[in-house]
Amino acid sequence: MDKIKISAVSYTNTQPFIYGLHHTNIINKIDLSLDIPADCAQKLIDNTVDIGLIPVAAVINLPYWEIVSDYCIGADGPVNSVFIFSNCEIHQVKTLQLDPESRSSNNLARVLLKNYWQIKPDMVVNAPDYSLSTDLNTAFVQIGDRTFGKKDKYKYAYDLAEIWKIFTGLPFVFAAWIANKSIPQQFMDEFNQSLKVGLDNRDNVIAELPALNDFDFNDYLMHKLDFSLTENKIKALHLFIDYIKKLN
Repeated sequence: MDKIKISAVSYTNTQPFIYGLHHTNIINKIDLSLDIPADCAQKLIDNTVDIGLIPVAAVINLPYWEIVSDYCIGADGPVNSVFIFSNCEIHQVKTLQLDPESRSSNNLARVLLKNYWQIKPDMVVNAPDYSLSTDLNTAFVQIGDRTFGKKDKYKYAYDLAEIWKIFTGLPFVFAAWIANKSIPQQFMDEFNQSLKVGLDNRDNVIAELPALNDFDFNDYLMHKLDFSLTENKIKALHLFIDYIKKLN
């Protein structure tokens, strides 16, 4: 059988999964690439990979998709790596600069602005220095490792997973393992088991990460992130997709 081509997110939140793939026999059956979330999604859309750990917002661009794992990148409350950073209170924001590496989080921000905060700031895509705004009424979305230690540096830091939980009462799924074609069940079972091996060895993953004075990797990977794709998370995933379709 040809190797299954897989694209996974390159952030710290994915390291337990990568550990599991590299420490089990599945690594000999896959062609693995590590990408930023937006590129991971695009590879699946372009059919250059078979499975992607993709931002869930991207599934609306796939003619066919199926979930191929019991695991995801999710949170049931604050996640501490997906924010709107702002110099002013959210209702005073006039311009929101979107994260060029993100799909789901940009859309999550838009969903919450419209439906929870009920405001309509101007949205800016590809701002040259999108995360360096000093303008009082300009905020920005930022995700992943670039947010580590940053929430105390801005007067206002809105954790989007936390706001989603307040808004809906549900957890949130940022990324799920999605295939753009049917995958043999035997492979999916082995793949799923490899991901579990990684999650069961998060202590080893954390031990290999560089220590940061302003960020707690143990809290992040053990508590803030919730990797199980539960029924409530699947419900939240479909609810989020419905909200995205109603934007604009």
